[in-house]
Amino acid sequence: MIPIDLTGKTALITGVGDNVGFAWHIAKVLQAAGAKLYFAVHPRLVSIVDSILERDADAESRILPYGKGNLRVEKVLPCDAGFDTLADVDEKTKNDKRYSKHGDFTIEGMAKTLSQLTPGLDIVLHAIAFTPEIKNQAWQTSRAAYLTALSVSSYSLTALLRACLPLMENRPGGACAVGLSYLGGDRVIPHYGGGMSTAKAALQIDAKQLASNLGPKGIRVNIISAGPYASRAAKAIGDIGQMIDHAASRSPLPRAIDPEEVGTATAFLCSPLASAITGQVLYVDCGYNVMGV
Repeated sequence: MIPIDLTGKTALITGVGDNVGFAWHIAKVLQAAGAKLYFAVHPRLVSIVDSILERDADAESRILPYGKGNLRVEKVLPCDAGFDTLADVDEKTKNDKRYSKHGDFTIEGMAKTLSQLTPGLDIVLHAIAFTPEIKNQAWQTSRAAYLTALSVSSYSLTALLRACLPLMENRPGGACAVGLSYLGGDRVIPHYGGGMSTAKAALQIDAKQLASNLGPKGIRVNIISAGPYASRAAKAIGDIGQMIDHAASRSPLPRAIDPEEVGTATAFLCSPLASAITGQVLYVDCGYNVMGV
C-alpha cells in the first residue's frame, strides 16, 4: 500500500458551514493524512463553525478517519468570497454588525491574516457555491442572481488563488488547489437553476485556465465533480433524496457516494502521487457521469 502523507503541509479550507458538507469531510481526511488546517468561513457562519469545533454534542463528527484522532483547526478566518477587497463591499454589508465585527472579511483581508499565521500554503480547497434563485429555471433567473452565482461560485476561485499566490508559489513539492463541481456544469439537471449550472461550467474552465497560468509557479489546479449528496446546501435545490436514488439506480456502481470518498480523492490530488495531474475534472460519482440513460 502506498500511503498518502501530507505531513508538513498547510491547507486552507473554504466553504465549511456545518459538519455535514463535503468541505468538512475533506478537511478531516486531509488532516488524517497529516495536513495543518485553516478554515475560511462566511462571516455569518463563523460562530456556528466555532461552536461545532468545540461543543460536546458535535464531538463524534470531529473524529478523524483511520484512527487519526480528532479534528483540530488552527484558526477560523472570516471570509465572504463575494468581495475581493473592502472597497468592493456595499454600504449595507459594511453596516451589518454580523460582518463588521470581523474587521476585514474580504478575500484580501483573509489572505493578509493568513500570511501572518503561516509562512506558506500548500493546499486550497474551493468549496463555495451560492445563488439566491437556485430553484428558478434558467429562463426565470434574474440577471442579478445569475451574476451572483458566477461571482461567488466561480470567480472566487480566481480571486482566492490570486490573493494566496505569495503563500503558494514555488512551494517545496508544489502547491495545489481543488474546486468542487457537479454534473450540472456539464448537463441539464432539474432543480439546479438560478445560474448555478453556468457557474459550475465556468468553474471548470476557469480551473483549466488557472492550471495553465499558475503551472510555471508550481501550482496545480483540479476539480472534483462529486455525485449528489444530501448536504445542507444541496437540500435547497429540490428533492435531493430522489436525485440521490436516481443516480444510484443508474450508476455503474449502483449506490450513493460517501462524502469521505470525496475527501480521499481530494487527498490524492493534493499528494505527491498526483504531481503530474493538473487542469482535470475528476468525477467521484460512482460512474454516473458516463451513463446516457
